[in-house]
Amino acid sequence: MKMLTSIILLIFLSACDGGTWNNPYPVEVTDQSTFYTAFTERPKHLDPVQAYSENEYVFLAQIYQPPLQYHYLKRPYTLVPQATDVMPTVSYLDKNGRALSASAPVDQVAFSVYEIHLRSGLKFQPHPALAKDEQGKPRYMNLKVADLSGINSLKDFTQKGTRDVQGIDYVYQIKRLAHPDLHSPIFGVMAEYIVGLKEYAEKLKQARKTQPEGWLDLNTYDLPGVEVVDEHTYRIKVMGKYPQFAYWLAMPFFAPMPWEAEKFYAQEGMRERNLTLDWWPLGSGPYYLSENNPNQRMVLTKNPNFSGEFYPSEGETSDQAAGYLVDAGKALPLIDKVVFSLEKETIPYWNKFLQGYYDASGISSDSFDQAVQVSVGGEANVTDDMKAQGISLSTSVATSTMYMGFNWLDPIVGGASERARKLRRAIAIAMDFEEFISIFANGRGVAAQSPIPPGIFGYREGEDGINRYVYDWKNGEPQRKSIALAQKLLAEAGYPEGIDAKTKQPLVIYLDTTANGVGNKSRLDWLRKQFDKLNVQLVVRSTDYNRFQDKVRRGDTQLFYFGWNADYPDPENFLFLLHGAQGKVAKGGENAANYANPEYDRLFEQMKNMPNNATRQKIIDQMVEILRRDSPWLWGHHPKDYVLRHGWLHNSKPNKMANNYLKYLRIDSQQRDKLRKSWNQPMLWPLLLSGITLLLFAWWLRRTFKLRDEVR
Repeated sequence: MKMLTSIILLIFLSACDGGTWNNPYPVEVTDQSTFYTAFTERPKHLDPVQAYSENEYVFLAQIYQPPLQYHYLKRPYTLVPQATDVMPTVSYLDKNGRALSASAPVDQVAFSVYEIHLRSGLKFQPHPALAKDEQGKPRYMNLKVADLSGINSLKDFTQKGTRDVQGIDYVYQIKRLAHPDLHSPIFGVMAEYIVGLKEYAEKLKQARKTQPEGWLDLNTYDLPGVEVVDEHTYRIKVMGKYPQFAYWLAMPFFAPMPWEAEKFYAQEGMRERNLTLDWWPLGSGPYYLSENNPNQRMVLTKNPNFSGEFYPSEGETSDQAAGYLVDAGKALPLIDKVVFSLEKETIPYWNKFLQGYYDASGISSDSFDQAVQVSVGGEANVTDDMKAQGISLSTSVATSTMYMGFNWLDPIVGGASERARKLRRAIAIAMDFEEFISIFANGRGVAAQSPIPPGIFGYREGEDGINRYVYDWKNGEPQRKSIALAQKLLAEAGYPEGIDAKTKQPLVIYLDTTANGVGNKSRLDWLRKQFDKLNVQLVVRSTDYNRFQDKVRRGDTQLFYFGWNADYPDPENFLFLLHGAQGKVAKGGENAANYANPEYDRLFEQMKNMPNNATRQKIIDQMVEILRRDSPWLWGHHPKDYVLRHGWLHNSKPNKMANNYLKYLRIDSQQRDKLRKSWNQPMLWPLLLSGITLLLFAWWLRRTFKLRDEVR
């Protein structure tokens, strides 16, 4: 009886304290500026020279500080200084090293020299690798395995230090691209441009043979294409004229790396304790990784040594009204901590967002109807229930293209013959990607008219931008041409009603894909129905990813499904996917369709290094017209991202290129705390009713036993 009474009393006391029982986070003060989000897959690499995946850049872009970054608010995407005080200066040299003017013809430019000047005040995060003893010598650089007893994370080192970021740190990181142990994913590309990098890699390979283990001091090996001018200035010399190189300077590959970090982590016993750059980065950005438990949560904390960056004071015309300039001029970052929790399933993620425990969320297909309503005109907005919670919706078209490629080397669907062109066009008309977007993406996408997505220079809006081989312009919008026309083209290609006029056999097209799960069956069935419109049989050959890649490399495909995300916002980064010199089979490049057209290739070489102007746009228009005529791809679609955010989250403007967006966000933590409590009040009456029922049952049981004893 006493125990039950205590339980009921505890219930009442809990109700009075105003707390929330389902809060997944430790109790915190209401004014703590913390952003709560989730990750679905542990990052494989946190060493910036090795990482190249989106789930890795979510962390790296906050920790490391490359020379440049994308303006957070401006569109189209614009490069601006980050670690520099001004944009890099570029000078041009001929093959004899003589200076050329900026307007010199591309074929005369043998070298481009980028001079990069760092702003003052840059410092690395606190880290034991930079700690000094009383004599000013590195404190933790000569450790023995015994010294690491009890050391399992950076927190276990009692001393941490910092120092200024210098030009030599940026040079050291560029050298690391060629490190034989690291296998940087961009080494192959950069070796074609940075002078001497390919030879430097061979030099390091030989050095590693003579020193098979331990720290390989790159400072002792000069790289001719990279030069330290002074403490705050360095130069990079690249082959030819390559204006896209500036975009690479906004990626973590080109962030500073102190040599002390490599030497510190190379010590014996470190790797066995997960004490590596891949686990504990060392950067100069606005945040550092303070907790790394990828099976549960990862935490970024404000770098106390970070300064000198401010929220932008200008943006697009609509940004003022949208509230994106309220924090103009404020020191960054605006949030002190970022907590990433592991969520492998979408339903728990979604429920925690609705409860206020995540500040923003994407929308899965299962939750789409609950979150979004689409007007008759096609405009998406949040539902009334979401609006009542103060939740708003942001949409943006991704700088990505999802496409289906024909193998140009295939005797049926490939090649430049008029017969093959008409076959590919017939299939392109039949493939209703608008329907695909509606059914499988909840309308979150834009049917592609060319490889170039919206937001990238060269993309044409409206009537000027449609693929007239597949669409007509009617009533102010593109309308897919009729199946009757597709059937006519198919007959002209030699396949009337889907039958080969020569062999009298049905036409069969083979699609290679990695989609072999139960969830992909409906998509594959839909694809077959598109080909059924032409009475063409589609045979799906599903396989695992590695085998699929092997088939693409060998050219053992007819039709395949692929996608491309922009490395940088330039049309060259999409149009090169169809450049003959990038042929997958012949050259091992990214042209998976193995498309080859001499006129297209000539225009590509002319266009690729031009500045964005009317002349470049005209050439791009010509190139796109050639692609539409030849139809080496079924153009597919550009995905559209939908993000929901709570009313307490500010400055959350979608930016598909700026991965370092967290420093711009602002949280009204008091509003969040208030609403969390109101949304998550426990329902006590069932517990109270259960308690009373148990109490009455206990009273009845006790009385029953007492009466029985009296009868005896």
